[in-house]
Amino acid sequence: MSAAVLPSAVAPAPRAWRTDLPVLLVAVVWGSSYLAAHGITTARTVIAVLVLRFAIVLPVLVAAGWRRLRALTTAQWRGAGLLGLVLSGIFLLETYGLVHTSATNAGLIISLTMVFTPLAEALVTRTRPAAGFLTAAGLSLAGVVLLTQGGGFTAPSGGDLLMLLAALARTVHVLAMARVTSVRDADSLSLTTVQLGSAVLVFAVLAAAPGTGPAPWTVAAGFGAAEWAGLLFLAVFCTLFAFFVQMWSVRRTSPSRVSLLLGTEPLWAAVVGISLGGERLGPLGVAGALLVLAGTAWGRYAADRKPRQKAAPVPVTTA
Repeated sequence: MSAAVLPSAVAPAPRAWRTDLPVLLVAVVWGSSYLAAHGITTARTVIAVLVLRFAIVLPVLVAAGWRRLRALTTAQWRGAGLLGLVLSGIFLLETYGLVHTSATNAGLIISLTMVFTPLAEALVTRTRPAAGFLTAAGLSLAGVVLLTQGGGFTAPSGGDLLMLLAALARTVHVLAMARVTSVRDADSLSLTTVQLGSAVLVFAVLAAAPGTGPAPWTVAAGFGAAEWAGLLFLAVFCTLFAFFVQMWSVRRTSPSRVSLLLGTEPLWAAVVGISLGGERLGPLGVAGALLVLAGTAWGRYAADRKPRQKAAPVPVTTA
Protein backbone atom coordinates (compact mmCIF):
# COMPACT_ATOMS: atom_id res chain seq x y z
CA MET A 1 0.00 0.00 0.00
CA SER A 2 1.07 3.50 -0.33
CA ALA A 3 3.19 4.75 2.50
CA ALA A 4 2.30 7.77 4.59
CA VAL A 5 4.22 11.00 4.06
CA LEU A 6 7.24 11.03 6.33
CA PRO A 7 10.09 13.48 7.01
CA SER A 8 12.74 14.26 4.43
CA ALA A 9 15.10 11.49 3.48
CA VAL A 10 18.69 11.50 4.63
CA ALA A 11 21.64 10.72 2.39
CA PRO A 12 21.99 6.98 1.93
CA ALA A 13 24.81 5.21 3.64
CA PRO A 14 27.36 3.25 1.59
CA ARG A 15 25.87 0.06 0.18
CA ALA A 16 22.39 1.40 0.97
CA TRP A 17 21.12 -0.63 -1.96
CA ARG A 18 21.24 -3.69 0.29
CA THR A 19 18.47 -2.12 2.35
CA ASP A 20 16.76 -0.33 -0.54
CA LEU A 21 16.39 -3.41 -2.73
CA PRO A 22 14.12 -5.41 -0.36
CA VAL A 23 12.00 -2.30 0.28
CA LEU A 24 11.71 -1.65 -3.45
CA LEU A 25 10.67 -5.29 -3.87
CA VAL A 26 7.88 -4.65 -1.35
CA ALA A 27 6.68 -1.77 -3.54
CA VAL A 28 6.75 -4.11 -6.56
CA VAL A 29 4.72 -6.85 -4.86
CA TRP A 30 2.27 -4.27 -3.49
CA GLY A 31 1.85 -2.91 -7.00
CA SER A 32 1.33 -6.46 -8.25
CA SER A 33 -1.25 -7.19 -5.54
CA TYR A 34 -4.01 -5.36 -7.41
CA LEU A 35 -3.74 -7.66 -10.43
CA ALA A 36 -3.39 -10.73 -8.18
CA ALA A 37 -6.51 -9.83 -6.16
CA HIS A 38 -8.36 -8.93 -9.34
CA GLY A 39 -7.61 -12.36 -10.80
CA ILE A 40 -8.97 -14.46 -7.91
CA THR A 41 -11.94 -12.38 -6.76
CA THR A 42 -15.47 -11.89 -8.03
CA ALA A 43 -18.27 -9.74 -6.65
CA ARG A 44 -19.68 -12.78 -4.80
CA THR A 45 -16.38 -14.02 -3.36
CA VAL A 46 -14.89 -10.77 -1.98
CA ILE A 47 -15.57 -11.55 1.69
CA ALA A 48 -14.57 -15.21 1.38
CA VAL A 49 -11.25 -14.29 -0.25
CA LEU A 50 -10.53 -11.74 2.50
CA VAL A 51 -11.20 -14.37 5.18
CA LEU A 52 -8.91 -16.87 3.45
CA ARG A 53 -6.11 -14.35 2.83
CA PHE A 54 -5.83 -13.18 6.42
CA ALA A 55 -6.61 -16.53 8.02
CA ILE A 56 -3.33 -17.66 6.46
CA VAL A 57 -1.42 -14.63 7.77
CA LEU A 58 -2.81 -14.24 11.27
CA PRO A 59 -1.46 -17.44 12.91
CA VAL A 60 2.07 -16.60 11.75
CA LEU A 61 1.87 -13.08 13.19
CA VAL A 62 0.45 -14.39 16.49
CA ALA A 63 3.20 -17.00 16.79
CA ALA A 64 5.94 -14.48 15.94
CA GLY A 65 4.79 -11.90 18.46
CA TRP A 66 3.03 -13.92 21.18
CA ARG A 67 5.06 -12.52 24.09
CA ARG A 68 4.62 -8.93 22.95
CA LEU A 69 0.90 -9.49 22.40
CA ARG A 70 0.54 -10.62 26.00
CA ALA A 71 2.31 -7.44 27.12
CA LEU A 72 -0.29 -5.13 25.53
CA THR A 73 -2.47 -3.19 27.94
CA THR A 74 -6.26 -3.25 27.82
CA ALA A 75 -6.26 0.26 26.36
CA GLN A 76 -3.82 -0.80 23.63
CA TRP A 77 -5.97 -3.81 22.72
CA ARG A 78 -9.02 -1.55 22.57
CA GLY A 79 -7.27 1.10 20.45
CA ALA A 80 -5.79 -1.45 18.06
CA GLY A 81 -9.17 -3.17 17.76
CA LEU A 82 -10.79 0.11 16.83
CA LEU A 83 -8.15 0.71 14.16
CA GLY A 84 -8.83 -2.82 12.92
CA LEU A 85 -12.47 -1.91 12.28
CA VAL A 86 -11.31 0.96 10.06
CA LEU A 87 -8.87 -1.41 8.37
CA SER A 88 -11.65 -3.89 7.60
CA GLY A 89 -13.56 -1.10 5.86
CA ILE A 90 -10.49 -0.26 3.79
CA PHE A 91 -10.06 -3.85 2.61
CA LEU A 92 -13.75 -4.20 1.78
CA LEU A 93 -13.77 -0.97 -0.26
CA GLU A 94 -10.54 -1.85 -2.04
CA THR A 95 -11.49 -5.42 -2.89
CA TYR A 96 -15.01 -4.60 -4.05
CA GLY A 97 -13.51 -1.72 -6.02
CA LEU A 98 -10.98 -4.03 -7.69
CA VAL A 99 -13.78 -6.26 -8.93
CA HIS A 100 -15.32 -3.36 -10.84
CA THR A 101 -12.28 -1.53 -12.21
CA SER A 102 -8.87 -2.34 -13.64
CA ALA A 103 -5.83 -3.15 -11.53
CA THR A 104 -4.05 -0.16 -13.09
CA ASN A 105 -6.81 2.27 -12.14
CA ALA A 106 -7.00 0.79 -8.64
CA GLY A 107 -3.30 1.18 -7.94
CA LEU A 108 -3.17 4.74 -9.23
CA ILE A 109 -6.37 5.97 -7.57
CA ILE A 110 -5.41 4.52 -4.18
CA SER A 111 -2.13 6.45 -4.35
CA LEU A 112 -4.17 9.60 -3.70
CA THR A 113 -3.83 8.67 -0.03
CA MET A 114 -0.42 10.38 -0.21
CA VAL A 115 -2.20 13.62 -1.11
CA PHE A 116 -5.33 13.22 1.01
CA THR A 117 -3.41 12.55 4.25
CA PRO A 118 -1.57 15.89 4.49
CA LEU A 119 -4.73 17.73 3.38
CA ALA A 120 -6.77 16.02 6.10
CA GLU A 121 -4.06 16.67 8.67
CA ALA A 122 -4.03 20.35 7.73
CA LEU A 123 -7.80 20.45 8.17
CA VAL A 124 -7.61 18.79 11.59
CA THR A 125 -4.79 21.02 12.82
CA ARG A 126 -6.26 24.12 11.13
CA THR A 127 -3.07 24.92 9.26
CA ARG A 128 -2.85 26.03 5.65
CA PRO A 129 -1.04 23.65 3.29
CA ALA A 130 1.74 25.08 1.15
CA ALA A 131 0.70 26.47 -2.22
CA GLY A 132 2.91 23.92 -3.97
CA PHE A 133 1.16 21.07 -2.21
CA LEU A 134 -2.30 22.39 -3.14
CA THR A 135 -1.18 22.60 -6.77
CA ALA A 136 0.10 19.03 -6.60
CA ALA A 137 -3.20 17.86 -5.10
CA GLY A 138 -5.13 19.53 -7.92
CA LEU A 139 -2.82 17.88 -10.44
CA SER A 140 -3.44 14.45 -8.91
CA LEU A 141 -7.21 14.88 -8.88
CA ALA A 142 -7.19 16.05 -12.50
CA GLY A 143 -5.17 12.95 -13.33
CA VAL A 144 -7.75 10.69 -11.70
CA VAL A 145 -10.52 12.34 -13.73
CA LEU A 146 -8.62 11.62 -16.95
CA LEU A 147 -7.57 8.16 -15.83
CA THR A 148 -11.14 6.99 -15.32
CA GLN A 149 -12.36 8.13 -18.73
CA GLY A 150 -11.02 5.37 -20.97
CA GLY A 151 -12.01 6.21 -24.50
CA GLY A 152 -14.05 9.34 -23.74
CA PHE A 153 -15.57 11.52 -21.06
CA THR A 154 -18.00 9.36 -19.11
CA ALA A 155 -18.97 8.91 -15.49
CA PRO A 156 -16.30 7.02 -13.46
CA SER A 157 -17.10 3.37 -12.86
CA GLY A 158 -18.44 2.16 -9.54
CA GLY A 159 -15.08 0.49 -8.94
CA ASP A 160 -13.22 3.79 -9.46
CA LEU A 161 -15.48 5.49 -6.90
CA LEU A 162 -14.97 2.66 -4.40
CA MET A 163 -11.19 2.97 -4.78
CA LEU A 164 -11.51 6.71 -4.18
CA LEU A 165 -13.45 5.99 -0.98
CA ALA A 166 -10.77 3.46 -0.01
CA ALA A 167 -8.11 6.16 -0.41
CA LEU A 168 -10.14 8.39 1.92
CA ALA A 169 -10.53 5.52 4.39
CA ARG A 170 -6.77 4.93 4.33
CA THR A 171 -6.33 8.60 5.18
CA VAL A 172 -8.63 8.20 8.19
CA HIS A 173 -6.65 5.14 9.26
CA VAL A 174 -3.29 6.92 9.06
CA LEU A 175 -4.57 9.94 11.01
CA ALA A 176 -6.18 7.68 13.62
CA MET A 177 -2.93 5.77 14.10
CA ALA A 178 -1.20 9.05 14.89
CA ARG A 179 -3.94 10.28 17.25
CA VAL A 180 -5.17 7.24 19.18
CA THR A 181 -2.96 7.81 22.20
CA SER A 182 -3.25 4.26 23.54
CA VAL A 183 -1.39 2.77 20.54
CA ARG A 184 1.39 5.33 20.12
CA ASP A 185 3.88 3.29 22.13
CA ALA A 186 2.57 -0.13 21.13
CA ASP A 187 4.86 -2.64 19.49
CA SER A 188 4.31 -2.47 15.72
CA LEU A 189 4.03 -6.24 15.24
CA SER A 190 1.46 -6.52 18.04
CA LEU A 191 -0.47 -3.53 16.72
CA THR A 192 -0.64 -5.04 13.24
CA THR A 193 -1.67 -8.45 14.59
CA VAL A 194 -4.56 -7.06 16.64
CA GLN A 195 -5.73 -4.88 13.75
CA LEU A 196 -5.73 -7.80 11.31
CA GLY A 197 -7.41 -10.00 13.91
CA SER A 198 -10.20 -7.44 14.29
CA ALA A 199 -10.56 -7.22 10.51
CA VAL A 200 -10.73 -11.00 10.15
CA LEU A 201 -13.43 -11.09 12.82
CA VAL A 202 -15.47 -8.56 10.82
CA PHE A 203 -15.00 -10.57 7.63
CA ALA A 204 -15.98 -13.82 9.38
CA VAL A 205 -19.18 -12.26 10.76
CA LEU A 206 -20.05 -10.94 7.30
CA ALA A 207 -19.28 -14.33 5.71
CA ALA A 208 -21.72 -15.99 8.11
CA ALA A 209 -24.50 -13.54 7.24
CA PRO A 210 -27.01 -14.66 4.56
CA GLY A 211 -26.65 -13.18 1.09
CA THR A 212 -22.96 -12.28 1.35
CA GLY A 213 -21.72 -14.96 -1.01
CA PRO A 214 -20.38 -18.51 -0.67
CA ALA A 215 -18.58 -19.65 2.48
CA PRO A 216 -14.79 -19.31 2.54
CA TRP A 217 -14.25 -23.09 2.58
CA THR A 218 -16.54 -23.43 -0.45
CA VAL A 219 -14.51 -20.86 -2.35
CA ALA A 220 -11.26 -22.51 -1.26
CA ALA A 221 -12.49 -25.91 -2.48
CA GLY A 222 -13.20 -24.41 -5.90
CA PHE A 223 -9.77 -22.82 -6.29
CA GLY A 224 -7.38 -24.24 -8.83
CA ALA A 225 -3.60 -23.97 -8.79
CA ALA A 226 -3.63 -20.44 -10.25
CA GLU A 227 -6.10 -19.14 -7.67
CA TRP A 228 -4.17 -20.69 -4.77
CA ALA A 229 -0.96 -19.18 -6.14
CA GLY A 230 -2.61 -15.76 -6.22
CA LEU A 231 -3.99 -16.14 -2.71
CA LEU A 232 -0.64 -17.26 -1.28
CA PHE A 233 1.09 -14.39 -3.08
CA LEU A 234 -1.27 -11.92 -1.38
CA ALA A 235 -0.88 -13.54 2.03
CA VAL A 236 2.81 -14.42 2.09
CA PHE A 237 4.46 -11.72 -0.02
CA CYS A 238 2.08 -8.76 0.11
CA THR A 239 1.42 -9.04 3.85
CA LEU A 240 3.98 -11.12 5.78
CA PHE A 241 7.04 -10.39 3.65
CA ALA A 242 6.12 -6.72 3.31
CA PHE A 243 5.61 -6.22 7.04
CA PHE A 244 8.83 -7.90 8.14
CA VAL A 245 10.89 -6.09 5.48
CA GLN A 246 9.56 -2.78 6.78
CA MET A 247 10.42 -3.70 10.37
CA TRP A 248 13.90 -4.75 9.25
CA SER A 249 14.55 -1.76 7.00
CA VAL A 250 13.52 1.08 9.32
CA ARG A 251 16.26 -0.04 11.71
CA ARG A 252 18.86 0.32 8.95
CA THR A 253 17.76 3.45 7.13
CA SER A 254 15.48 6.45 7.63
CA PRO A 255 11.67 6.07 7.73
CA SER A 256 11.44 8.72 5.01
CA ARG A 257 13.66 6.70 2.69
CA VAL A 258 11.44 3.66 3.24
CA SER A 259 8.42 5.85 2.51
CA LEU A 260 10.01 7.20 -0.66
CA LEU A 261 10.70 3.71 -2.02
CA LEU A 262 7.25 2.41 -1.06
CA GLY A 263 5.78 5.45 -2.81
CA THR A 264 6.66 3.85 -6.16
CA GLU A 265 3.81 1.35 -5.61
CA PRO A 266 1.35 3.02 -8.05
CA LEU A 267 3.99 3.00 -10.77
CA TRP A 268 4.41 -0.77 -10.38
CA ALA A 269 0.64 -1.23 -10.30
CA ALA A 270 0.44 0.43 -13.72
CA VAL A 271 3.42 -1.49 -15.11
CA VAL A 272 2.09 -4.87 -13.94
CA GLY A 273 -1.49 -4.15 -14.99
CA ILE A 274 -0.46 -3.14 -18.51
CA SER A 275 2.36 -5.61 -19.12
CA LEU A 276 0.95 -8.73 -17.43
CA GLY A 277 -2.76 -7.98 -17.21
CA GLY A 278 -3.13 -6.79 -20.79
CA GLU A 279 -4.89 -3.61 -19.63
CA ARG A 280 -5.05 -0.58 -21.89
CA LEU A 281 -5.36 3.01 -20.75
CA GLY A 282 -5.88 4.92 -23.99
CA PRO A 283 -4.48 8.45 -24.57
CA LEU A 284 -6.60 10.07 -21.83
CA GLY A 285 -5.76 7.30 -19.40
CA VAL A 286 -2.02 7.59 -20.08
CA ALA A 287 -2.19 11.36 -19.54
CA GLY A 288 -4.15 10.83 -16.34
CA ALA A 289 -1.71 8.21 -15.04
CA LEU A 290 1.22 10.54 -15.62
CA LEU A 291 -0.58 13.37 -13.83
CA VAL A 292 -1.38 11.13 -10.84
CA LEU A 293 2.22 9.95 -10.57
CA ALA A 294 3.58 13.48 -10.95
CA GLY A 295 1.05 14.98 -8.56
CA THR A 296 1.57 12.43 -5.79
CA ALA A 297 5.37 12.66 -6.11
CA TRP A 298 5.24 16.47 -6.04
CA GLY A 299 2.77 16.41 -3.16
CA ARG A 300 5.04 14.09 -1.16
CA TYR A 301 8.02 16.39 -1.80
CA ALA A 302 6.05 19.52 -0.87
CA ALA A 303 4.71 17.95 2.32
CA ASP A 304 8.15 16.67 3.32
CA ARG A 305 9.65 20.14 3.02
CA LYS A 306 7.20 21.52 5.58
CA PRO A 307 8.37 21.04 9.18
CA ARG A 308 6.20 18.58 11.04
CA GLN A 309 5.94 17.92 14.75
CA LYS A 310 5.32 14.19 14.48
CA ALA A 311 5.74 11.81 11.57
CA ALA A 312 2.72 9.81 10.52
CA PRO A 313 3.15 6.06 10.94
CA VAL A 314 3.69 3.89 7.89
CA PRO A 315 0.78 1.54 7.19
CA VAL A 316 1.85 -2.07 6.93
CA THR A 317 -1.01 -3.52 4.94
CA THR A 318 -1.99 -3.46 1.32
CA ALA A 319 -4.80 -3.99 -1.08
